[in-house]
Amino acid sequence: MSILSDTIEWFSRPESWSGPAGIPVRLGEHLGYTALAVGIAALVAVPLGLYIGHTGRFHTLAVTFTGALRAIPTLGLLTFLVLLTGIGLTPPILALAILCIPPLLAGIYSGIEAVPRAVIDASRAQGMTEWQILSRVELPLASPIIVGGLRSAVLQVIATATVAAFVPLGGLGRYIIDGLAVRDLPRVMGGSLIVVALAFLIDMLFALVQRYAARVANPAARTPQPSRSLSPDIDVEVSHEAT
Repeated sequence: MSILSDTIEWFSRPESWSGPAGIPVRLGEHLGYTALAVGIAALVAVPLGLYIGHTGRFHTLAVTFTGALRAIPTLGLLTFLVLLTGIGLTPPILALAILCIPPLLAGIYSGIEAVPRAVIDASRAQGMTEWQILSRVELPLASPIIVGGLRSAVLQVIATATVAAFVPLGGLGRYIIDGLAVRDLPRVMGGSLIVVALAFLIDMLFALVQRYAARVANPAARTPQPSRSLSPDIDVEVSHEAT
């Protein structure tokens, strides 16, 4: 109970919420690293995912590629990039972007491939171009799966962005790394709780977006169906009573 009470006391300190090491600043840095890493990953994953999903080419290669990237340890990759390019913003952002590519790429091409072929063939029969099919048919129908892939990618980056503290950068990982260095367990616990709360909040927001995308992609799912009688005999009895 002492660690819990000390963590609550750490949250209640004014210095924990102000200054360059305050929670708002560290939270903003963490979100900034996450947005930058996801943006860089999207530059690679979005065009590749759309091309693979729409054409069906290089599917096996994409599966192998994403599987290989998932197997790379983030800390080992970060250490390699630091030795290669030096200390700075580039190594952790590149490491996070590489971590973000597999779920984002898989979500995009899997969503496009899940669109029924009959719908695509009907669109071609109506004279739609390939770009029109992709933008007006495949993307709207695939949006729930694509948002799910983005959701997984963002949450993975948020949870792993704490590795940025291994180099002289900010973010919520500073509370964990600096706290471990001086055995300040309340600071470590506080930083961990903020990361968990942030991931939970972002996950809830993406869940709402994904639910909305599913409703847009399948309007029939929210259309109320006409009520049906339980048995033909009931209809017959009702008609007799009415007469």
